[in-house]
Parts: sequence; C-alpha cells; structure tokens
Amino acid sequence: MNKIYMYAHGGSGNHGCEAIVRSTLKILNDVNVKKELFSTKPEEDQKYGIGNLCNVMSEKGTYSKKSIEFAKAYWALKVKKDYMPMDKMEYRHAISKVQKGDIALSIGGDNYCYADNKRYTMLHDLFLERGAKTVLWGCSVEPELIKRPEIVNDLKRYSLITARETISYNALRSVNPNTVLVADPAFVLDKKEIPIPKVMESQEFVGINLSPMIVDNESNNGITVKNYEMLIEHILEKTDFSIMLVPHVVWEFSDDRIPLKNLYEKYKTSGRIVLLEDMSCEQLKGYIAKCRFFIGARTHSTIAAYSSCVPTLVVGYSVKAIGIARDLFGIEDNYVISVQSLEKEEDVLNHFRWLCDHEKEIKTKLE
Repeated sequence: MNKIYMYAHGGSGNHGCEAIVRSTLKILNDVNVKKELFSTKPEEDQKYGIGNLCNVMSEKGTYSKKSIEFAKAYWALKVKKDYMPMDKMEYRHAISKVQKGDIALSIGGDNYCYADNKRYTMLHDLFLERGAKTVLWGCSVEPELIKRPEIVNDLKRYSLITARETISYNALRSVNPNTVLVADPAFVLDKKEIPIPKVMESQEFVGINLSPMIVDNESNNGITVKNYEMLIEHILEKTDFSIMLVPHVVWEFSDDRIPLKNLYEKYKTSGRIVLLEDMSCEQLKGYIAKCRFFIGARTHSTIAAYSSCVPTLVVGYSVKAIGIARDLFGIEDNYVISVQSLEKEEDVLNHFRWLCDHEKEIKTKLE
C-alpha cells in the first residue's frame, strides 16, 4: 500500500465534511502511509487548517485545450448540455498520480442519499481505472436508491463499505457482502475548549442549528421557521436558559447563518441569544459540548452533541438521522422529528419538552 487518498469531499465550509476528514485522519493516524485529500474546494480546507494535517489537492486537474479529448468534452457540454465528459477529463488529470495498490476512501458520507450521484460513480470509475482499492467510508444510503441497477452495480465494486447506521448497513449488505457497521467517524472528533465570553459564563444554553436544507424539504411552507420561533419563545418566556445559535455549514448556496441570523435579529433584544461566528468543526464542537440541550438540523452538528453527551433532538430529512438515533437509543421516536412531518407550530417544542423531561436518562445513555 503506497498512499491513502480521500475523495468526494465538498470542502470544509461544510463543517460536517471537515469533521469527517479530521476524524478519519485521527482514526488512521497509526497507519504509516501518506494520506492525501482531493477536494472540490481546497481553499476552504486550507482556511480551516486541513492543509496542516495532510496534502490537499484540487480534484480537478489541468489539461490542454488543444487536445481532442477537450474538443469532445466541450462539444458535449455546449451542444448536449452534458457536463460529465468535461468533469471526467478534469478529474482524470487530477488523479493521474494514483497508483495500483493505493487506497481511495470516498468520504462524502451521504452522497448516496440523493438521486443525482452520477458524478460519484464516475469518480469511482476513475480510481478503479488507476488500480486503487476503493472504500465507501462512513456512509448512509436511501434504501430506495438501491433498487436502481446502476447504483447496485456501482456499490458492488467497493472493496469495503463502512455504513454508519443499521438502516443503511442492512440495505448495503444486501448488495455488497464487504459491508461493516461502524459509527460515523466524527464521533471521535476532538473538541477545542473555547473560552466563553464573560457575558455568557453563568448561563446555561440550549444550542440550536437550523439549515436551509431542511427548510427546502418541509411539506408545509414556512412551518419549520415557525416551529423554531415557537421553541425560542418558549425557552425565553418559560425557562432560564439562554440560546446559542450554531451555524454548521457556511457554503454560499446553503448557508446556515442566513436563517439563524433572521432568528437572532428577531430575539436579540432579549439579551439571552447569541449567534456564533464561523469557526472550525473542533471549535464548534467545543461550544456545542457546553450546551445543556441541543436541537440540530445538520447531521454533524448533532453528532458533535451526541458525542459530547448532550441530550439532542434532530430535525431531520433523511435516513441518516433516523438510523443514527435508532442505533444510539434503540428507537428514533422523540429523538428525531422529520421536517416533512411538521404540521403544527408546536411540534418541535413538544419534542423539546420530552427531551427536558427525560434529560437524566438520555445523558446516562449517551455516557
């Protein structure tokens, strides 16, 4: 074995992606080979310090615009509106250094949760062409997708699949016997202890994460934000807790700070609500670990809470939220509420009340 490459990484502006990279490198620390990362956004990885841990490279390589390969790819893009040949050409040039005997970890944990995964099959093709052994690492899949023959054929080609929850494990095991069940790598992510500002020192916090993605998946227009507003109003009026708003993804097209800033502006006069600045996943985990309770939409914000033994409610939209909660507690009821199921403005609040009523047993279970 020469090197371990990580790929299918979207960039560390999604701090869940950053958490997977950091914790994977921690897990593989004793494996005495060089580790490298192919990234969609290497500049983000450098910003958050991943470049200090491993070599970070763009997943798109340079190429000659005078080649026949480029002419064919450009024609397909402009005439057929097919971006795949252009992407394939760029990726092939980027991974030309991969050699037979290398290991390639596909670390985009939920890339097989969504219908549009042609790109990941194409990347998989290219690593196999180079003679690498491939691993689908810390993943979740929607069982319905495994009914599609092209996805089944792709999944069968991995030398190893590590599924992060039982629902995905059972589905994947049915098509690839080289599948094992193991927790998401980010459960072992280190946290950085952050000094709490003096104004916050004596307060107990409910951490809240809200993402544009769950709003996009709601069945009733506007119901998600209304639920969060009712939750915040209850906390401010009926409890002594303060509120910590935690952005976990800051990508331009999916930025948690936008809906969280709206909530902050609405309730900032209370003097009991703070909006965290953007920071690394380890720093975010340091803050999340200080919360009494946590309500989160982004999977890895909730994994940071779970692994810090903070009683957590997940406002989820896919199989991974249900599967992880079921594996932790034996049942997902009360621990996960599907955003698609939100009907009443007090749905999230009612789940939060249950969390408060069962705080001690939940914390004991997590510990």
